[in-house]
Amino acid sequence: MSPLIWKAPRKVVAVVIPIGIAAVFAFQAPALAATAAGDRAVTAAKPPAVNRERAVLLRDYTLRRRVPSRLRAYRWAARQAGHPYSWGGTGPGYDCSGLVMMAYRHAGIRLPRTTGGMLASRLLVRVIHPRMGDLAFYGSGHVELFRRWGYTFGAHDPGTLVGLIRYGWGWRPTAFYRVR
Repeated sequence: MSPLIWKAPRKVVAVVIPIGIAAVFAFQAPALAATAAGDRAVTAAKPPAVNRERAVLLRDYTLRRRVPSRLRAYRWAARQAGHPYSWGGTGPGYDCSGLVMMAYRHAGIRLPRTTGGMLASRLLVRVIHPRMGDLAFYGSGHVELFRRWGYTFGAHDPGTLVGLIRYGWGWRPTAFYRVR
């Protein structure tokens, strides 16, 4: 094949691509001008403050409804990382059940204060495959929030800080529960 035939397509491509890019910008300009004019019209007729507050409340409500309460509870508890263990504490120092109770209270669910009370609650449903934020019970006297297999989050024991705890052979949850 002749070297001139190979050079011809390159030159065509070199000319066609800039024309195509220019065409894209040419078609976008009227659309952008129309949306800018529409935005000015919307801002000219602002809704009253009451409607804005209602929109914010509605948005917060829908966001709260989309995220499961177990995840909202876990996120709140994770923000408490680094607080000291405090026997019977519900904040700013926490014990195991105090942290779990307050985490779910911030998620909008009222759990009993003690581990035994939580186990007796009708709000709990036993699960085999826990998800983040579910309750992990160690025997009948200790509770933490499940993070993932091998890890829970909670107030473990005196002298430690609230945080992520790795469980293993000698110390592992005996039951997992999901809060309704």
